[in-house]
Amino acid sequence: MTPKLKNLLERAETWPEAAQDDLVQSMIEIETRYTGIYRLSDDERAGVEKGLADMRAGRFATDEEVAAVFKPARA
Repeated sequence: MTPKLKNLLERAETWPEAAQDDLVQSMIEIETRYTGIYRLSDDERAGVEKGLADMRAGRFATDEEVAAVFKPARA
């Protein structure tokens, strides 16, 4: 770790939580850009798991439901 980064992270400990959250999001974006690996947040992971559970249970949107979702974008 570079001294500049270490110093910044130490200072960030005193920032408001919202600012720390912004820093974390920025760091995740940088990590993704340099590694090509996107790491899911807990909320994203829960959404994926729910979608997989729905798929396994055979719960799918009808063609009409899908068309209704995309209708505004096609207009």
